[in-house]
Amino acid sequence: MCTFLYDYKNFACKSHYTHLFSATPKTFPLSFRKKKPLKSEFSVLLSNPTPTSLCDRYNGSLPNGDRGRRKSRFALYKRTKANGVKPSSMHIHNTPQESKAVSSKGLHSISYTLSRHQTVVVEYSHDNDTDMFQIGRSTESPIDFVVTDTISGGQEGEENPITQSTISRFACRVVCERNPPYTARIFAAGFDSSKNIFLGEKAAKWKNPDGHMDGLTTNGVLVMHPKGGFTEESKPGVWREISVCGDVYTLRETRSAQTPGKLVCYFQHGSSCMTSAVFPETKCVSAGYPPQVENESNILLDGSLVDLCGATLLWRTAEGLFHAPTQKHLEALRQEINAARPQCPVGLNTLAFPSMNRTRALTSLEDKQPWVYLACGHVHGYHNWGHRSEQGPHTQRECPMCRVVGPYVLLCLGSEPAFYVDTGAPTHAFVPCGHVCSEKSVRYWSEIPLPHGTHAFHAACPFCATQLTLTQGWSKLIFQGPVD
Repeated sequence: MCTFLYDYKNFACKSHYTHLFSATPKTFPLSFRKKKPLKSEFSVLLSNPTPTSLCDRYNGSLPNGDRGRRKSRFALYKRTKANGVKPSSMHIHNTPQESKAVSSKGLHSISYTLSRHQTVVVEYSHDNDTDMFQIGRSTESPIDFVVTDTISGGQEGEENPITQSTISRFACRVVCERNPPYTARIFAAGFDSSKNIFLGEKAAKWKNPDGHMDGLTTNGVLVMHPKGGFTEESKPGVWREISVCGDVYTLRETRSAQTPGKLVCYFQHGSSCMTSAVFPETKCVSAGYPPQVENESNILLDGSLVDLCGATLLWRTAEGLFHAPTQKHLEALRQEINAARPQCPVGLNTLAFPSMNRTRALTSLEDKQPWVYLACGHVHGYHNWGHRSEQGPHTQRECPMCRVVGPYVLLCLGSEPAFYVDTGAPTHAFVPCGHVCSEKSVRYWSEIPLPHGTHAFHAACPFCATQLTLTQGWSKLIFQGPVD
């Protein structure tokens, strides 16, 4: 998962707002807000992880580390100069090339190809009140945050090259207000190097009751706002699809279906949905639209999930991160567990979780690393006996303490603080991957259905995106204290 931080606070006499995709959250006391940016965070969950022999697959960092604009987390600051755009005029042409907006790199535009002989082009003008950030698979300069996906399936140790990515090259754009309340909104599709968005003849598109054009991208941009925010009491929300113009729809039958879902909420562009100067036939903002539904919009809230069909992003706000654990807090919890000197009940050797940085670098098994029988939760040191099935990624073993048969996996502490809903001790593990975090965090994520493929949903571990088992999504860990 990738985290996206958002902040529009004063920093070193300059106004900044920060969006962070899967970035390590940092919180500061209220008195420090004038000196340091209080960040909101957008985290990215990789939806299709490649199986590996270590339980630490991603877990807060990409396999090859963060490089340039390709990161597991990304912070956005208020730009020195606004780069936002807003719709200004609409034209109908026989070909897109007839529009000055298409041929000129100085203007942004969205082209809706209705047929070979008719194209609607909406031109966009500069907006001094917003900043725009773009996300996608492309490495071209207009993309601020590059995301990639991987292919699931296969056995441990097998290479799983990406044959065809399902993430759009210009997947979506996030528009942030430069003035209070610094609202951040998400829109499907992003502008390419020519500052254009093209919706081809086969793409889902239509004309709204107020006269403005809209459409959906091939695999869509899905959003889910949790009920009650991102807290220990939160409950899963409903997945919706966001259009190119920011309207909210129910899901299509499949991700790439040409028929859109039902309109749930329309985005009011500025003071009006689309001014009469742009669309002369528009007489009323809400004319022809259904009543607005509470808590249904393209505004990103604390804990909002954004799925790009190959990667899932988690949005954290500044206020949410202020109450979230920090990297130092997680390290203190790790040291507290190790200070209790948990022991293997069979070998009687002392177990210890390695440091967060050292965990990612481990290439071989160590005697002190804790392992767990997920079916019962008994924590042991590593041993190579007790098999009840062929050795493999889901080897079944019999626990020597209670004789329960189930998976036996390495335990790894979840190292991305943004995924925690509270600051509780790491006492529970996800099944079957073995990532460890607080009880309320595992309960929360085990209830969140994440999109998978074209129409499936299932709960997954936020640290590695491994699908959780249907019967047992998590297990309570049982440590044995020292006998002395």
